[in-house]
Amino acid sequence: MYYILSKNIALRSWWLVPYAYYVKHEEMAHGLKKEEFELLSLCDGLHDIEESKLAESLVRRGMIVPVQKGEATLTDWQKPMACDNRYMPHMNWMITGKCNYNCLHCFNAKDNAPLQSEWSLEEANALLDEAKKCGINAILLTGGEPMAHKHFFEILEEIYRRGMFVFELNTNGYYINQTALDKMKRIGCYPLVKISFDGLGYHDWMRNRKGAEEDAVRAIRLCKENGFRVMVQMNVNRKNRESILRSLEYLDEIGVERTRIICTTESTRWAQNAAGQSFTVPEYYEACLAVAQAYIRGERKMTLDFWQVLDLDPQRKTYRLAPLRGCMSGYRESLPLCKGTRGMIAVAADGEVYPCMQMSGWMKAHNVSFGNVKKQGLQPLLQSGAYLDTVCATVGDMIKVNQKCAECKYLKYCLCGCPALSGLTHEGDFFTPDLWKCFFLEHGYVEKAEAALAPYRHMTAIPKDE
Repeated sequence: MYYILSKNIALRSWWLVPYAYYVKHEEMAHGLKKEEFELLSLCDGLHDIEESKLAESLVRRGMIVPVQKGEATLTDWQKPMACDNRYMPHMNWMITGKCNYNCLHCFNAKDNAPLQSEWSLEEANALLDEAKKCGINAILLTGGEPMAHKHFFEILEEIYRRGMFVFELNTNGYYINQTALDKMKRIGCYPLVKISFDGLGYHDWMRNRKGAEEDAVRAIRLCKENGFRVMVQMNVNRKNRESILRSLEYLDEIGVERTRIICTTESTRWAQNAAGQSFTVPEYYEACLAVAQAYIRGERKMTLDFWQVLDLDPQRKTYRLAPLRGCMSGYRESLPLCKGTRGMIAVAADGEVYPCMQMSGWMKAHNVSFGNVKKQGLQPLLQSGAYLDTVCATVGDMIKVNQKCAECKYLKYCLCGCPALSGLTHEGDFFTPDLWKCFFLEHGYVEKAEAALAPYRHMTAIPKDE
């Protein structure tokens, strides 16, 4: 019998993950048993394979199909690939640091454009070739404003030509129009479109541009009309606090699937433009709980992600507290300090790599470098060095050097918190306590959240007998 891999299957191997496969346009790889991988590796339409229960099982699972010898061939993306590096399925790629907006809080604001880097098309193609070689499958495009890049659509085409795909697009929405969406659809590019929107009556102020709110709403509506999923990212602070709830209600009404509420944290630019407008940590927690409590009083569809606090799902009537992530995954010292950074390398416009893009401004301002793909190449940074050491750090590594976390009664629930927040509050030291999570857990916010959200089911509740 002759078999070939189904068109949506591609085999991959990495260090420590030797038997795996991708499903077309799915972000994460799936594990295989050794015998499954070995048989699938022969399914190229040319090898005569003996009938077996394993082959029958793979046919039933839709992974292979019987063919006549030579009648079908594997695509370039499908061909088995052994990647000589650690497993890394995602790339968060800042294709340009330039932006057409002049946001009050952002180091990539238009004011700083002369200082910002950008990937040339030649550089972008070289990076994509190497990303493919490393087994990266899914790409998040960001900036600056990525759609302002003069080769934006060519970069999209190059991503899809290599079998990879864009799973998220961060944008201010200004460049979204019917022509742009039609081009994306022709390429086969249907990412989650993440549009910045900082509240009714305040978005223009935050983005420092007249008409920004109108453009964001227009972009949201147009994306929904064209079948694109939409997520909003909303900065919140003392200035726009009173608009948060009504803005969320409005976004729910116009069909936004999810909104992420983010505390506008202190930065040099933000301090210069809006000194004293940032929430303190307790102010932010109190604002989040108050908004969440009011939001669930109505019939809602849109899910909410309160950064570092909670995820709220009104359709299932459930919520999860971010500081209690260990209640979902269970406690093991081998768990990564940050699951997100362990699976997605962040590559900035100048080629610098970061554990997460949210740290790029601070690290750039403090001349902290974990490596540069334009100078060193991508694969070497996924083989060894400061970047890999940081993203592969485990809970066990943290508690070896952090006595407070090691002795904390909440350790198996918070899993040491967010290393990025630890770094930002301790001058770049990731192996220090995440004081945001410490405050949440030590000042009764678990109980406050449970009281505020009582009609909803708590999915990360600490067992009552502990």
